[in-house]
Amino acid sequence: MFTQLADFVTFDVLSLTAGSRLGESVHFFIEDVTKIFTLLIVIIYAIGFFRAMLSPERVRKIVGGRSRFISYPLAVGLGAVTPFCSCSSVPLFIGFLEAGIPLGVTMAFLIASPMINEVAVVILAAAVGWKVALLYVAAGLVVGIVGGLLIEVLKLERWVEDYVWKIRMGETVLQKVNTTLKDRLAYAQAQVKEIVGRIWVYVLIGIGVGAVLHGYVPQSFFVEYASADNLFAVPMAVIMGVPLYSNATGVIPIVEALMAKGVPLGTVLALMMSVAAISLPEMIILRKVLKVPLIATFTAILFFSFVAVGYLFNALLT
Repeated sequence: MFTQLADFVTFDVLSLTAGSRLGESVHFFIEDVTKIFTLLIVIIYAIGFFRAMLSPERVRKIVGGRSRFISYPLAVGLGAVTPFCSCSSVPLFIGFLEAGIPLGVTMAFLIASPMINEVAVVILAAAVGWKVALLYVAAGLVVGIVGGLLIEVLKLERWVEDYVWKIRMGETVLQKVNTTLKDRLAYAQAQVKEIVGRIWVYVLIGIGVGAVLHGYVPQSFFVEYASADNLFAVPMAVIMGVPLYSNATGVIPIVEALMAKGVPLGTVLALMMSVAAISLPEMIILRKVLKVPLIATFTAILFFSFVAVGYLFNALLT
């Protein structure tokens, strides 16, 4: 449906030539804008309706009091299906710690939450297929668990801001659960307005970048500089992702264009994870509760984890 609409607008209405650089770029842009924003609205509304029953407070209670073998998989699993916005990072972090949840489990949740969410997974699957989407989810879950375990093993609690440990149970203000049908419908509508309103610029920028890559950058460029044979391609992809403030959804059009040009899957996934999980704004927000050494350690763990994921998938799938 979206391809046919893009065909009509690009080649019939705008009279651009099929196969030309401009024609291919415009076609990519129109198809992805209509497809991604339609999926965004539908999926966010549907998921928001069901997520209205799952507040951060309930997530905290579900994870708390569990053994390590259960708490880590549970934390990253809940992080994957509860992508609370960056503004929730601080109250979630404090709430987890004051409930007695270990720092490693808390960080595992905070790693998985921005990196994996059901909206991005569905859109990623629509763009490049379910195989890639499921591989991304699996890699993200593993990174969340490994990152949290490393932070626990290193015993980095001393680098949490002192005031966090002094906060009493229940002092953090978290959203209430919506139970009635009217409340859940209103919450779903508000989620669409809030999330789309917050990310639409980044999605358009991502689609624009993807369109330029698709139409104007020759495949030979990526074969030379971003192939699996280039050992520096994966680390550079992770480094490039840090300042590219977006979320997992906004970077999908770039992922789509890069994969179409032959960039290896591991390199693309490493870029996507970097953009979603170690963006500068997220680190600035976490600075309110974490001291600089812990933020640096957290970033280093994720950096090397993403590089390892990139190398692994390139080796297995090339």
